[in-house]
Amino acid sequence: MRVGSFVLGAQFPGQGHGEALHRAVRTAEVAEESGLDAVWLAEHHFVPYGTCPSAVTLAALLLGRTRRIRVGTAVSVLPTAHPVALGEQAALLHITSGGRFSLGVGRGGPWVDLEVFGSGLAAYENGFPESLDLLMRWLREPSVGASGDRFRFREVPVVPRPSEALAETPGPEVVVACTSPVSVRLAAERGLPMLLGMHAGDEEKAEMVALWRRHARAAGVPADEAAAAGHVSAGVCQIADRRADAAEALEKAMPGWLRQGLGAHVTVDGRPRRMRDPLAYTELLCGLHPVGPPGLCADRLAATGERTGITRFALLVEGSGDLAATEENVRRLGAEVLPRLS
Repeated sequence: MRVGSFVLGAQFPGQGHGEALHRAVRTAEVAEESGLDAVWLAEHHFVPYGTCPSAVTLAALLLGRTRRIRVGTAVSVLPTAHPVALGEQAALLHITSGGRFSLGVGRGGPWVDLEVFGSGLAAYENGFPESLDLLMRWLREPSVGASGDRFRFREVPVVPRPSEALAETPGPEVVVACTSPVSVRLAAERGLPMLLGMHAGDEEKAEMVALWRRHARAAGVPADEAAAAGHVSAGVCQIADRRADAAEALEKAMPGWLRQGLGAHVTVDGRPRRMRDPLAYTELLCGLHPVGPPGLCADRLAATGERTGITRFALLVEGSGDLAATEENVRRLGAEVLPRLS
């Protein structure tokens, strides 16, 4: 079982952007010191929900500051990025880090980002499969051209080519954020592991893993590849000697962050959107994920693994909003929870 941290660079009420980003960087550094397997970086634009606008850029910084831990994006939003540009960046990080970079990609949402970056609503509604396939070709082939609906260009060489530099790996790992049966099928048909959201419980995640397997078999994905797919489960982790104290720490801080962060999202076409009740959502997350004493947290992670078959976790550890508390949370995760899992 491999446990990593999920870093949003969340801006809590009363905090500045610099404070949020400093906590994000320190969370990753302490994660490596504490023996965690990975750090996964979120990407958002124009909202305090997350202050990192380029997960791949922050990944580059953290790969340079660390020596062992895997660093991944969770996720780089494909509809607002050119797949070739993102593929070049991923190849560069894969090679220079010695294979420690994972590229998580997702469809994102119908946000104003699509207007600002000029990709348009169609890139979100219909363009994700074309972008994903172009990205995968760039990461696997020596030269690439395109003749799709969105991307058209003559064949050009792939430089740097990741598979030439690290013969033991064909290129950076690619993980797909999945929130619907359509996205599950998209990932499965390409043999790509899923990143499953923190809002889903064990039963829903188990169903998505089973659906992924069915689609993978139907698409002819080799059985050994399907069996080895390292799906990642996102969640929340808050450790305290008593469960009530851990839950209280999150319930005091997270609703304010969620209210201002999620409330700042603006749809590109004015479509109505319904925001979850911040307190109810926080309480839901406390019930679904490892929140409480170390033994309870370890049991919760083990139970999720048994019910879903998932062996990798990306845990949000900054839910208190406080830097010192976040560092302590990560250190306790490494020192008091991980040994119980092994």
